[in-house]
Formats: sequence, structure tokens, C-alpha cells
Amino acid sequence: MVRERTVFHVDVNSAYLSWEAVWRLQHGSTLDLRTIPSVVGGDAESRHGIVLTKSIPAKKFGIQTGEVLWQARQKCPNLVVVPPNYSLYMMCHQALLDLLHDFSPNVQVFSIDEAFIEYTGSESVQGDAVAAAYRLKDRIRNELGFTVNVGVGPNKLLAKMAGEFSKPDKVHTCWPEEIASKMWPLPVGELFGVGRATTPKLQRLNIMTIGDLANAPDEMLARHLKSYGALLKASAQGQEFSDVGPDFRPPMKGIGNSSTIPFDCDTLQEAKLVLLSLTEMVCMRLRQTGLCARLVSVSIRNSSMNGRGHQHRMDAATDNTFRIYETACRLFGEMWQGPSEKIRNFGVRVSDLSLADFMQMSILQPYDERKKRLDDTLDRIRFRYGTQSVQRAAFLASGIAPVMGGVPEENFPVMSNIV
Repeated sequence: MVRERTVFHVDVNSAYLSWEAVWRLQHGSTLDLRTIPSVVGGDAESRHGIVLTKSIPAKKFGIQTGEVLWQARQKCPNLVVVPPNYSLYMMCHQALLDLLHDFSPNVQVFSIDEAFIEYTGSESVQGDAVAAAYRLKDRIRNELGFTVNVGVGPNKLLAKMAGEFSKPDKVHTCWPEEIASKMWPLPVGELFGVGRATTPKLQRLNIMTIGDLANAPDEMLARHLKSYGALLKASAQGQEFSDVGPDFRPPMKGIGNSSTIPFDCDTLQEAKLVLLSLTEMVCMRLRQTGLCARLVSVSIRNSSMNGRGHQHRMDAATDNTFRIYETACRLFGEMWQGPSEKIRNFGVRVSDLSLADFMQMSILQPYDERKKRLDDTLDRIRFRYGTQSVQRAAFLASGIAPVMGGVPEENFPVMSNIV
């Protein structure tokens, strides 16, 4: 059946864990992490000790994504914990996208492990949508080694809801005529767009299911949730009209990077290295998106978990790492109370963005072509060989990663990913 519009939502099952398991099996391991209680999580000693993703056997012990590792180990003493390997995840992400483009030229990345496909018009080439979804799912399993759920619907909302019905390795549909039977009986908290803060508000209004929300009085929703109530009700009724494709993503307002470090920073030298490491990733992303920034913000959080921030607007927009780093250091110096204040978390953010192909020059800070060439060369090396492949001499023997954050690697320390 050819419908007016058809959208796929593709979601990798337990993405980080699946990718890690497949990589290990391909490199000689005989243990499939997906078949035992296992999680991908950070190093508790470096304050990254949370569960990022879990296997299905781990889920049976009540282990939840986002909980701290010591709690997960209490639930399952034999739990296998492996560190994240973000370089691997980006390679798997790209391999997935390459395969998705075989089914449609219009693919929109939703997250590192999720994407939408505009299938409308592909029926004449790929055939029936549901049959194509099964073929896509099976190709990913057979060619890439991991499994996905594929949701099929008339828009992105219903396709995403369909993909969540049951896992793993499944295809589900949610057409308009199926909303009442498949979606409305679900708890209201499972509706895409209803978060942890909104769920109890709806429940206090005796709205327990998605169906309750779809049929709730407009006046009541407006009184308690303002205009957001009408948007949620429309979602519960399956109404969503956004296009699929990268050109339709919201405009970027800023690029930020932050990290909780595994030691208490109480020297200016260490603080500057952390700021430089964070700024390296911010500026790489800035140049990758073809943008420049004029506003630089720095945030810190001390050992008492008290935080504050400071910002400065430069005379001209730039994508130069050193200029943004110098500004970040000055902002930090104006906030920091000295060695008596131990810093645990640093953040660097740039905003007030503009296109890099047209920049307003500043007489006070002339354009430096050599610095631009240096930044571009470092970017090319790091994108090809990894963010740790080239580093500034200041980081030698410092114990601080030369590039921190973004889609990060384990910064402290570099750990083996082989069973």
C-alpha cells in the first residue's frame, strides 16, 4: 500500500554495548557482552561512574541507564563493566548512515544511534515500506553485526513511537488507524516530548495514559500547562509535520564543552591546560560547522559544588583556538579565588555565531593567516587519526588529555578496550 507519506525511524538496540560487543567479537573475543549482565560505563574513580547503556540480561536485574556504577554492582555483583570507546562509536555511526543512504537520499541524524529516513517516493524503487523496513533491519544485522528497531509511520513522531513498542531487532508500524490501539494504552510518560518533570503534572490531572492526554479538555491543559498543553495533546493524537533532513534542524545557538576532572585543580597552570583542552574541541566543532563565534563563556564548579560563570564579547567573531583560549583564561582568572578554591568542573562555550566565510575584521586583532593554517592542519590530522594523535607540547607528561569532551574519548586515563 502506497501512503501519502512514510517515514522510518532507525534506533540501534543498546548502541554502545552492541557496538562494543561486535568489535570485540570481530577481534577475537569469544564472549558476547550482549548475552551477559554487562554495561558500558565510566570509571568511578574519575567521577564518570554512571551506566551509559546496559545489556538485556542486565536490565533484568533492574539496572537503569544513568544510575551510578556502585548501585548497579549492588544489584548484580557479577556485572561486567567496560569503559566507553567513543572513536569506535563514531565509526559505527558512520557505517550505519552509509547503509541507510542505500534506502533513501534523505536521512536525518537524530542522535549518534538514531536517524530518520524519508521513505516517501521510494516505494517505486524499494517496494512496500514494511517489507523494506525488514530488509533494512536484516541488512544492518548481517552486514554490520548489530541490531536495530525500525519504526514506520506517516511522520517522525509516530515512526519514533513505533520503534519503541518492543525490542530488540523488531519492525513496528504506527499508522493513524493504529494510534488508538497501539499508542493510546501506553503510560503518558512514554510519549515523546513528555519528560520527567511533565509526567507528574499530567498524572496529577488524572492523565495516566497517552489516550487520556489525547482526549483531555483543552481548557484544562491550557490552564495547567499553557501553550505546551496543546502541543502535547497534538502529539498524543499523532500530529507532527516536520520534514526529514539535515536542513530542517534548529539553527545552532552555541557550542559548548565541559568536563568534571578526576582531581581537585588548585593551580593556574593546571586550570589553563584544562581550559585549552576543552577549547580545542569547541573550536574543532566550530570550524567543522563553518562558523565563527564572538561571545565566549566560561563556567566553573568548585569542590563544594558551587558554580558560577563569566562571559566576554570579543571585538570580532573568530574560530581561532588561541584567541578563544586566551579569552577563556582571562575569564577564569577574573572568577577564580586562588589556590584555596579547588575546581572540579570546567566549561567553555561560544555563542553569537556567524558564518566563517564572512567575518568582520578587527583593527585591534588583525587576521593571522598562519594561525588559521595551523588550526586547519591540526583539524585534518585529528579527524583522520583521532583527537589524541597530535598534541601541544604543554600537555606532555601533564596527565591531562590534549582534547577533552565533545563526543569524547576516556580522558583520564586512556584505558584498554580489549577483553
